[in-house]
Amino acid sequence: MSEPPRDASGLEHEILTLEEVAHYLRLKPQTIYKWAQEKRIPAVKLGKEWRFRRSVIDRWLDDQLLGENTGFGHLRGGREG
Repeated sequence: MSEPPRDASGLEHEILTLEEVAHYLRLKPQTIYKWAQEKRIPAVKLGKEWRFRRSVIDRWLDDQLLGENTGFGHLRGGREG
């Protein structure tokens, strides 16, 4: 798995840019941009820039992977949802 984006001090970013989310999810930036516009991925537009919260993206990805309609819901274990 790729390393999380870090700033110059080595701290991990909680707020990600569109490009960082694309790298994190191994998708093209154009895909993330389209999904953000269509509200298919949790994002907020600040001025002309899209921003994403890492913890929310992680929860969203878990929901995509383990949702009721995926056939993998049984893998949730003790997780509520």
